[in-house]
Amino acid sequence: MALYLIGDVQGCDEALERLLTHIAFSPSRDTLYLLGDLVNRGPNNAGVLRLLMALGASAQCLLGNHDLHLLAVSQGVRQPNKQDTTQDILTAPDSAELLHWLRHQHMALQVGQVLMVHAGVLPQWTAQQTLALAGEVEAVLRSDDWVHFMPQMYGGMPNVWRDDLEGADRLRVIVNALTRLRFCDAQGAMDFSVKESADKAPAHLMPWFDVPGRLTADVRMAFGHWSTVQIADRPDVVCLDDGCVWGGCLSAAKLTTKDTRLTVNEAPVWERVSVKCPQTLDPLA
Repeated sequence: MALYLIGDVQGCDEALERLLTHIAFSPSRDTLYLLGDLVNRGPNNAGVLRLLMALGASAQCLLGNHDLHLLAVSQGVRQPNKQDTTQDILTAPDSAELLHWLRHQHMALQVGQVLMVHAGVLPQWTAQQTLALAGEVEAVLRSDDWVHFMPQMYGGMPNVWRDDLEGADRLRVIVNALTRLRFCDAQGAMDFSVKESADKAPAHLMPWFDVPGRLTADVRMAFGHWSTVQIADRPDVVCLDDGCVWGGCLSAAKLTTKDTRLTVNEAPVWERVSVKCPQTLDPLA
């Protein structure tokens, strides 16, 4: 049995199918953990969702910012961006089924000592708290009130976590951290103005995973969302967004069940498997 953590697919069904063939994935034996941004910018978003739906429990998926954007567009809460390619989902005969499945996916997952998010976690959060806060958003998205939450999800403030946050402010901070975060300051104040690699950020900002005293430093972290980040191979964190749809690759990290029990100090560097994606969009456009 093998576990595979897969980065941002972005609607590139052909790259996903080639990657699954390359790793000899067997749904009866193996499990996929997809780190969000399943859709948008690629050529066949509906095909990606149908493929993952058909895999059942063998494909565990996180929601990314593009996935949440699709849900908002589907309800008229947001207008499509000119670069969006998700119209195939919105006009599909099984559109309602695809969207229902999508909003029942996860905001964070943990398997053993591996914590998975789409973008990042705030330094004040432990792994257990991250999962609990993710569960709060999941409960809303899966409820009948999810449409009312969509307009409240947008905005960059508050940009600092407080345990006493309530209502839409609380959920917005959780969503922003889990699906949009790249940089924050030493106190955990999020900044969304920089999308480039760490060397392009102002001096007071740092990648969320390098904040001193981060309370998730005792688990291994896997994330996507940041195709422009340049991060050396290290056992504690891995970014699996290797630029699928942006002229790069679709990548997977292979874990064994032993790997999920190892602490950060014991764990090896992640083993990465990649296939080239033929799409060549500009991630900073």
